[in-house]
Parts: sequence; C-alpha cells; structure tokens
Amino acid sequence: MSILDGKKVIHFIGCGGSGMFPIIQILHGKGYTITGSDVNEGDIINYERNMGIKVTLPHSAEAVEGADLVVYSAAIFKDNCELAKAKELGIPCVERSIMLGEVCRLFPKSICVSGTHGKTTTTSLISQILIMADKDPACVIGGKLPLINGYGKDGNGENVVIEACEYSYTFLELLPYMAVVLNIDHDHLEFFKTFENLKNSFYRFTQLATNSVIINGDNQHTTDTIKDLNVPIITFGIENDCDYVGVNIRKEHKSFYSFDVKHNGEIIATVHLSIPGRHNVYNALAAFAATHQIGVEPAKIAEAIGKFGGAGRRFEIHGTVNGITIADDYAHHPEEITATLNAAQDMGFNKVWAVFQPFTYSRTKMLLDDFATSLQIADRVVMTEIMGSREVNTIGIYTKDLAEKIPGSVWFDTFDEVENYVMSHAESGDLVITMGCGDVYKIAKSIVAKNR
Repeated sequence: MSILDGKKVIHFIGCGGSGMFPIIQILHGKGYTITGSDVNEGDIINYERNMGIKVTLPHSAEAVEGADLVVYSAAIFKDNCELAKAKELGIPCVERSIMLGEVCRLFPKSICVSGTHGKTTTTSLISQILIMADKDPACVIGGKLPLINGYGKDGNGENVVIEACEYSYTFLELLPYMAVVLNIDHDHLEFFKTFENLKNSFYRFTQLATNSVIINGDNQHTTDTIKDLNVPIITFGIENDCDYVGVNIRKEHKSFYSFDVKHNGEIIATVHLSIPGRHNVYNALAAFAATHQIGVEPAKIAEAIGKFGGAGRRFEIHGTVNGITIADDYAHHPEEITATLNAAQDMGFNKVWAVFQPFTYSRTKMLLDDFATSLQIADRVVMTEIMGSREVNTIGIYTKDLAEKIPGSVWFDTFDEVENYVMSHAESGDLVITMGCGDVYKIAKSIVAKNR
C-alpha cells in the first residue's frame, strides 16, 4: 500500500528547496494537485508558480487546508505552524525522504546512485545519457544539470534517476531497480558513529535492488562490503579486472581525459570527457555501465558523456576577473578536495587558490589532519570560520586549528574579509576556487558580480 493511494492534493512545506522541487515536478506531471509554502522568494518558487502551483509565503497554518497529504523537508522545525495545523486536521505528514521513496516506486526501472563522492556528477551523467537517448527519464539530482537547467524533471519513460544519499539512512527508503555504489569512504561519522555502521548502510541499500548492483571494483571498501547479493553485481574500474574497464587513459587536452571502455574483453567505445580531473573517469565509467546495462548503445553513451560540461557547483566556472578565473566546487570531504585540487593543478594555472569553508565541527575535528593534507595541494589556502549547520561547537574546534597545520594559510571571520584578501593578492593567470557544501559559493558569485 502506498501513502499516495487515494490522495489528490499534496502540500509541500519548504517547496523552494532544490531537493523538493524535482519531487514536485514529478508528482505534478503525474496529475496530482500540488500546493506549497516557504519563507523566501526564489527561482524555484517562480518556476512552481509558472507551473500553476499555489505557493504561500511565508508559512501559514491555513496553507495546509484542503490537502490530503503534507510533505515537509528535513529543514522544517517540528513546531512549524503548518505541521501543527495538519496534525490538528488529521492530515498525514511525511518527510521528504519518505516521499522520494514513493516517487521511486512510480517507475518500473529506477536507477539510484549512491556513494560517498561523485553522486551528483554521476546522477547528472546518467540523466543526460538517457535524455539524449530519447528515454525520457524522470530525474532527481543534487545539483543543477545544464541540459535541463534544473535539479530534475518528470518523465514518461520507464526510468527515474535518483541521487541516493546515505545520510540519515535516506537511501533505505528507495526501491532501486538498479543500485549504483561509486565508493565508500569515511564520511558522516557524526551520524553513523562507526565506519562499520556506514558500510552496513550501503550493504542494506544494495540489498533493496531488484535487478542489479553496479559497484566500483577498484574501491576496496566497496568490494569488501557489497557481496553475497541475490542480484548480479557488475563492476567498473581502471586498475582491476572489472566488467567495464577504462583503458588507454590519456589527456588529449590540458584539462580533460579520454579513455576507451573495454567490456567482455572488447573495446566498445571511446569517451572524451568535458569535465576536468582523472576522478571523473570513474564517474563516467559508472554512468556508462548503468546505461549500457539498460540498453543504450555505446556510441550514444559516449556522445552524451562528451557533451556533459558538469553539474552546478561541481568545478563550476563563474567567470574571469582581471585575468583571474573564479570557480566553485561542492568538495567538502578530504577525498573530494584532493580530487578537485589535483584537477585544478592539472589545468595549467599559475597558482591555485583554495577558498575553503569547513562544514560541521565534528567532521572538522575528526578529519583535521586529512583536511590539512588535501588542502596543501593548493598553492594558497584561505579559509572561513567553520559552518556549524546542525551542530553546536561543544568540542572547541575552530578554523585556526586547521590553519595551524597548513603552512602559509590564512583564515577570516567574514566572507568580505576573505574576498578582499583573495582579490588583493591573486594575480592574472591564477585560479580561485571556493570549496565546501555550505554557502561559501557566495564568495565566488560576489567576486564576479562586483567586477562585471
């Protein structure tokens, strides 16, 4: 039995969020009447209004009246007036992850992409391949895909492509036809407490797959964890004997790699990446394996990958100011920072400036030495204070503790101070890249906006 059974009107609290919007698009496309509410105006709110959706700003108890079901984002407080009114009226309320699971079940062949790193890029790649192959998939992506200028879309095909996040066991609400595991690494341990718990969550996720599981055959944590399933396990990799192997990897452009795909001992395609970094060979191989397994021709896959220029906040170039290239990336874990900065150093800039915003006190404390090692790949490191997000600093960790481990690094309390320092010291031919999963991207946007 589905929570959608018998429901016609669905109200979304926090409808302006990028995680909520694709779900709204899909349910609207399936004929449900959607209403929503949020705190601030924004592009997504405008899109929803243009779809004919009634949006209430700010939150108002009356907004839920007439709804058969209420969906709320994880950011909504439990004492929200709309939640309280819905419960008073006896309207069922579910968190976004629950509804995402229901959306997954609307499509017979869902492709759910998990992993500690690379989810957004790979989800975007798979979506782009299926769209260009005329499969008309629905998509739920953690970043903006330029091809559709959005975070997702409804579709009339068999597939929905979903970015499957492990945090709070969100991905265990899904029912994947095909589950993809890009890698398993130490992350979100403030939630999982131990690495074994984290690995076990990925194993439980893959147990939900009804058709197949695709895994990174070069990532030992993944291969040690994902085994003994009741569905086929298909591997991709570069170093080991996998079902899909990237061979003849070469750099034909100063920023981008090319490689051949070998499957069953035969080269079936040549892929030319238009996104920087050797780590994206893995993301492309994962997307190739997933889409080839559901019947897309190798040549069409390679063409679509070659036309993919990246997702929003994934080495996103914002512009050039006085000869200085300004970019932004979502990297917030040492492994991601390492991949991003190695890619940046591979691109031929005079100096690479890493502008980093640490995210959460527990992660910064736990991975302090790893952060210091990865950030030193940059030529210059400038940092903001830690963004605590859902945490309170009860452990007494500060950015200065990280800065002490990175020779020559500096840190500031405000974004204005960071921006002023960077732009008064960076020179023509340099790259300035803001990094972190908080709001550090505002610095990159501000630099470009002030110098148009």
